[in-house]
Amino acid sequence: MTPRSYTLAITGASGAIYGLRTVEEILKSGARVTLLISRAGFAVLKEECSLDWHGSPVEIAAQLRAHFRVGADRLDYYAEDDFLAPIASGSAAAGAMIVAPCSMGSLSRIACGNSGNLVERCADVTLKEGKPLILMPRETPLNEIHLENMLRLSRMGAAIIPAMPAFYHHPRTVGDMIDFVVGRILDRAGLQHDLFSRWGETEKDKQ
Repeated sequence: MTPRSYTLAITGASGAIYGLRTVEEILKSGARVTLLISRAGFAVLKEECSLDWHGSPVEIAAQLRAHFRVGADRLDYYAEDDFLAPIASGSAAAGAMIVAPCSMGSLSRIACGNSGNLVERCADVTLKEGKPLILMPRETPLNEIHLENMLRLSRMGAAIIPAMPAFYHHPRTVGDMIDFVVGRILDRAGLQHDLFSRWGETEKDKQ
């Protein structure tokens, strides 16, 4: 069954646009999103996307809902130090969690069960509850520590979907390349989309 609620976290790796586009597509599907943003994630959003979201959690939640043009019934936000948030408990966890982009620091702490903030706690809860955890690591080159942490998480059941766009669908813009990766995340999350032409599929087939 496709989850109807998702937790999506944006951490401090480059590529915040991947998280934003994924949120847009999840909301487009009719599902509910709880958005988490680490302190470094806010800095990347400001640097890469010119989005200066700041203030109290209530103020940031209002800014996010205005950006995505949805109400409180569709999008929640909790600060990274809010361990009293409902999603910090397995009894109220979302149906699936996506971390996009996922920094190597966040990846390491998730792999070790080191729940130092709400992002890491929610990932821990997602794993222990046996729900889908999708991580989009964004780093290059990768060292042995990065690879070992990804392998460890993969063995725990997490899906590792790096920010690696393909070119067989003949992307024309940077947006096309971003949407390919977002589409692969949505595939694993069980959400239908039309973000790219699949191998062997033509534009006519999509229509």
